[in-house]
Formats: sequence, structure tokens, C-alpha cells
Amino acid sequence: MAEVLVLVDHVDGEIKKNTYEMLTAARRLGEPSAVVVGTPGTAAKLAEGLAAHGAEKVYVAESDDAVNYLSTPQVDALAALVERVSPPAVLIAAGADGREVAGRLAVRTNSGWLNDLVEIDGQREGTHSIFGGAFTVQSRATTDTAVISWRAGSIEIEEQAGAGTQENIDLPAIDEATSGKVSNRAPIVGGDRPELTEANVVVAGGRGVGSAENFNVVETLADSLHAAVGASRAAVDSGYYPNQFQVGQTGKTVSPQLYIALGISGAIQHRAGMQTSKTIVAVNKDPEAPIFEIADFGVVGDLFSISPQLSEEVAKRSS
Repeated sequence: MAEVLVLVDHVDGEIKKNTYEMLTAARRLGEPSAVVVGTPGTAAKLAEGLAAHGAEKVYVAESDDAVNYLSTPQVDALAALVERVSPPAVLIAAGADGREVAGRLAVRTNSGWLNDLVEIDGQREGTHSIFGGAFTVQSRATTDTAVISWRAGSIEIEEQAGAGTQENIDLPAIDEATSGKVSNRAPIVGGDRPELTEANVVVAGGRGVGSAENFNVVETLADSLHAAVGASRAAVDSGYYPNQFQVGQTGKTVSPQLYIALGISGAIQHRAGMQTSKTIVAVNKDPEAPIFEIADFGVVGDLFSISPQLSEEVAKRSS
């Protein structure tokens, strides 16, 4: 069975769940092989999780410089493996960094690039959800290898044990003249809440929250549920909440088990980033708000009255 390469998306020794989605998708095309690029010792922290989700092989591309340059180490590792194993596909997370890696890899290996896929079948036909989910489009790469950018939250993760056999690969020396180097790092200000795209529960606020000061009503409910906090584009553009928490077509795509929308009208731009959530609860004083069209449960009313009641009920059930 042909090997299908999956670039592992990880931060500080933790695997992001979109990696497990990609391993699930890769099994439709062949035998998943995970590719870990990082500093020495990174793969050892990730190996158990990768094997538990179907990685038959784990290619280890580690060096002290692997995290000091943008995209180049990942492209170098994947390009070497594409030449060596001729995979039918390479799956990469469709974030800002992943898209750069995918584009550069496609050019270097003369491969077709299928960007922002939400589905793939055994014949390498991919599905894109475009214009805020209003249309779906099918595409197929005609090259031997398809480079695939995978949208997080698109499919259910399936655990399936794999051998997880580790194999080291060497990273070539990096040409500093043609590579972007990391000059500084600063932690994202997010408190102790879960990372937005990784959270099982997300509580998001929109323009209806009214102000940055009022956003504490969103944070209070989120904290009672151990949830991540999100914001609509309208709320971000109004200065209510930082851009890094924006959910939507031009923000982050989330697919939690529970998504609570407070004061969000539900414009198509926002819906594109959260409509695959398993259960959607909407609170809005406008009974005609578009968010109710996709909500599993809707409450027409004042979020400043309803949200504190929800927080109180959660606290009672947690005590």
C-alpha cells in the first residue's frame, strides 16, 4: 500500500487535533506516514499519539535550526520524502503556515496543489467548501503526488492503532539568504483557556455584546464551561476583542462539540468558520437573525440576562 505523508502540526510538544484528522483522511488514500519536523526530542513526545491514530511510520526530521526558520525545514523534509517514496498525497494543515509550506512544496516537486479541502475520497478527488459554505466544488490533481491543504474540523477523528515505526531523515543546511529566519517569539495572550481551534466548547460574542468591557459576559460563561472564547468579525472590527480570536472565513475555522453564539447575527462570513460545530446554541434578541437558521437551539432574548443564568446553571451542575 502506498505511503501517504502527513505533516504533523504541533506546538510545545502537543499535537494539534487537525493532525489526527489528516491521519484519518490519509487512510482513505493509503498507509499514513507522519512527518515530524522540530528540535531534537520532539518526535519522542509525539510518537504515542501518532501511532494511536494510525501512523504506520513516523519520519523524524530534527535539528536545532528546525524551528528557527519559516517553512524551509518543513519543505526540505517533505520534498526529500516525496522524491524517495512517491506518495499519492501529502497532507498539510491549511493554516497560514501550512499554506506556505504546501505552495512551496508543490512548486518544488512539480505537484498539483488542492487547497483547503474538507473531504477526500480514495480516488484523490477532493471537496472544497467555498463562498461561506454556499457551494461545494470537486477537484483532482493530475500529477503523481497531490499536495493537500486540509481544513481543520472537517471530519471526525478515528482512532486506529499503527506501528509508529520511527525513521530519521536528515535536514539539509539552510540557505539563510533565501529563507525567512525567526528573530523573536512572544506568547499569545490567551490566559488558561483552551486554544480556539482545539477546544471542545467555544463561546463567541458578536456586535450585540456592545463593547469591549461587556465582553466579560462572554468570558464568564466560557470559563464556567472551561471553553475557549471566540469573536465575530464585527466584534473584532469594532475593537471589542483581539483579532487572534476571530471566527469566520477571514479568521479561524472551529468545529467544537458545542458552539454558543452570543449576540452574533450569523452573517455568511461567520457561519463559514463554525457551521460544522456539532451542536450550535444561539442567543440573539432579533428573531430573524440568520444564526437561527443553523442553530440546534435558539434563544430569542437579551444575552446580558440569559448568559449569566446559563453560567449559574452550569455552576450548580458542576458543584
